[in-house]
Amino acid sequence: MAKSSADDEELRRACEAAIEGTKQKIVLSIRVAKSQGIWGKSGKLGRHMAKPRVLALSTKSKGQRTKAFLRVLKYSNGGVLEPAKLYKLKHLSKVEVIANDPSGCTFTLGFDNLRSQSVAPPQWTMRNVDDRNRLLFCILNICKDVLGRLPKVVGIDVVEMALWAKENTPTVPKQTNQQDGGGPVEATVTESDLKVSVERELVSQAEEEDMEALLGTYVMGIGEAEAFSERLKRELLALEAANVHAILESEPLVEEVLQGLEAATNCVDDMDEWLGIFNVKLRHMREDIESIETRNNKLEMQSVNNVSLIEELDKLLERLRVPSEYAACLTGGSFDEERMLQNIEACEWLTGALRGLQVPNLDPIYANMCAVKEKRTELEKLKTTFVRRASEFLRNYFASLVDFMISDKSYFSQRGQLKRPDHADLRYKCRTYARLLQHLKSLDKNCLGPLRKAYCSSLNLLLRREAREFANELRASTKASRNPTVWLEASTGSSQSAHNADTSSVSEAYAKMLTIFIPLLVDESSFFAHFMCFEVPALVPPGGVVNGNKGGNYNDADDDDDDDLGIMDIDENDGKAGKTSADLAALNESLQDLLNGIQDDFYAVVDWAYKIDPLRCISMHGITERYLSGQKADAAGFVRLLLGDLESRISMQFSRFVDEACHQIERNERNVRQTGVLSYIPRFATLATRMEQYIQGQSRDLVDQAYTKFVSIMFVTLEKIAQTDPKYADVFLLENYAAFQNSLYDLANVVPTLAKFYHQASEAYEQACTRHISMIIFYQFEKLFQFARKIEDLMYTITPEEIPFQLGLSKMDLRKMLKSSLSGVDKSISAMYKRLQKNLTSEELLPSLWDKCKKEFLDKYESFAQLVAKIYPNESIPSVSEMRELLASM
Repeated sequence: MAKSSADDEELRRACEAAIEGTKQKIVLSIRVAKSQGIWGKSGKLGRHMAKPRVLALSTKSKGQRTKAFLRVLKYSNGGVLEPAKLYKLKHLSKVEVIANDPSGCTFTLGFDNLRSQSVAPPQWTMRNVDDRNRLLFCILNICKDVLGRLPKVVGIDVVEMALWAKENTPTVPKQTNQQDGGGPVEATVTESDLKVSVERELVSQAEEEDMEALLGTYVMGIGEAEAFSERLKRELLALEAANVHAILESEPLVEEVLQGLEAATNCVDDMDEWLGIFNVKLRHMREDIESIETRNNKLEMQSVNNVSLIEELDKLLERLRVPSEYAACLTGGSFDEERMLQNIEACEWLTGALRGLQVPNLDPIYANMCAVKEKRTELEKLKTTFVRRASEFLRNYFASLVDFMISDKSYFSQRGQLKRPDHADLRYKCRTYARLLQHLKSLDKNCLGPLRKAYCSSLNLLLRREAREFANELRASTKASRNPTVWLEASTGSSQSAHNADTSSVSEAYAKMLTIFIPLLVDESSFFAHFMCFEVPALVPPGGVVNGNKGGNYNDADDDDDDDLGIMDIDENDGKAGKTSADLAALNESLQDLLNGIQDDFYAVVDWAYKIDPLRCISMHGITERYLSGQKADAAGFVRLLLGDLESRISMQFSRFVDEACHQIERNERNVRQTGVLSYIPRFATLATRMEQYIQGQSRDLVDQAYTKFVSIMFVTLEKIAQTDPKYADVFLLENYAAFQNSLYDLANVVPTLAKFYHQASEAYEQACTRHISMIIFYQFEKLFQFARKIEDLMYTITPEEIPFQLGLSKMDLRKMLKSSLSGVDKSISAMYKRLQKNLTSEELLPSLWDKCKKEFLDKYESFAQLVAKIYPNESIPSVSEMRELLASM
């Protein structure tokens, strides 16, 4: 037989854990199946799907009183028991075993305090009859001992319950686990375990004895089946006869009962009619109440909606309201400085109001309302009126500011006084309206175009006037001797002292012009870009040098922040990436209008400096390049263009000087026969020295290009002049190339370009020396070296042994040639020295040339002596050592 769940200690502990904290003690816990019965279906067992539950009987002592409870526990999702329902046993009124369950394991518990008696109580199904009897016996015992009464028991005999309790009191199979791991053992169930004892049975001992005596009267004859059957038949017939007799005797009573039933039926019919009438009235009343509630709900909803609508309309009206002070300011207010705060506030309100009526900021439902459209049209008219008035005022204001400054001559340079332009006051007055321009841009971007043109047109007049007056006074106040532009002319009329005049003041004047005006133009460009609301990068990068001169004397600390307007961008959140390129193009176009024409005064200074000293173009080029490299910002486009044009102008003027000097060099070849060192070679050295002194910054390339052009023309002209007299061409070339090297030796060591031409001249000098020395040696010893040349030519075709037998090369011919050539060789060598000295105009070159000549002669003679020893081994000639001693002694 399976173990009963009432004996499951784990189940008891789980139940105790579920009700922990209630101070209740578990008496019995057992597993059941819960199902739901259906009223009126007594013939059937109407149950829904059974659910597993645990019924637990618990008690709670409080002083002398003891309370008993029936707990229903269910399993949670995690398989843990948790309380589901709690019933007090004092309210238990009925225990009913379901008759239509053949097993007899299903029962219901009726409580008299349940709120809804119309709902069938739950049905509890046990695993077997023993479990059912055990639970019900325990319930009845607790009710008798604790409550002093028993509930009504239906469907089960109390005597059977007592007999079952008596039979199951001694022992009950109980599964326990021994420590040694053994199987199930039979344990004795004590009174405390089952809560069942003889003293606590449902009937007393005396009642039990009476029952046994009564039952004993029916036992006799049971063993004789036929006799007992006959006896039962007789008793049945007696009972039926007694029933019929009782029925006949009770006829008057039955009639009286029937009359009472008929009267009651009439009353019930009347009551039913009344209830029907009342039901109709109640139904009509209920319908009226529902209608009233519906209307009331609608009215309440309408009231709430009306309140919300009024609130929304109040907010919308507040947004649509135009404050009178702002309307007056926008349509007819003054733009004086003291009124600008009110104008700015009005602009901010107008901007916010216009944005507030746009769909992203306004609910789309309101966008098409007539009032909103009308108010938007009104605000647009206000905006148009204000933008027109403000633009007209600013155009006139810019023009009046510039006219006032132009009319005052103290703003400009005057005779004997260079005046640095000062726009601090101008910018201060303009800053007053910077915030206004920001709002005008946010209201109407198209209005900035005419304003920018008006500002550029007015300020351009001022800047050009300042530059013209400054440049004129700068030229007038600079004292410098004019250097001639003729440096390399063939005539000797130019004085060398004239080339040494100090013209540094010219380049200083040019540098001063740039130092004053380039920062001014950059500042003006920066101020214009910020003032006129261009969205471009900063004009001067952080830490950058605006004017290219960190130590300049013309930088005032007051002008460091001239482009800082001290205002914030209104459209900070607008996408700036796409606007930058368009704004940059518009800015460059406006800067062209702002600064156009000022370059003419810079050109005038450059042309004036060129006329005084063309070489000053080198230093001016370096100064310009330094300023140009300092302008990196995108918005300083026109300043970069101006500096680039100045650099091109200076390069053009210097190229003009270089071309003129090249023409001076080329004119040398048209002169009569030239001898000695040409005049332009030492003059070029002087010119190069002077040019090196003027180099500044990046002007090295400019000077190197000039060097390349000068020297190329000089060498070409030198070769052309040499060809006019081939007899003395080599002497002429070696003297001039030697002079070129001597005059440029020091510069060639520090100037790579000149070093290249120095080596080129050195090679040409060596070639000219070799040709000239070979000619002198061959002229003096012609027969000797012609004889050697014949031998060398024949050695390519015949053997050396055959050469002495050739015509003109016999031993006799050798002796004749030696006698004619080497007799009086010392005189021949002296004649060679005199010839070398005769044609040379530069005496300082003679020692080196004579040494080259002796070395060349010894080399040729040594080759001749080797040929003679090889071809004519028996012939004797002066040895090489004798000839070397002879040359050394002369």
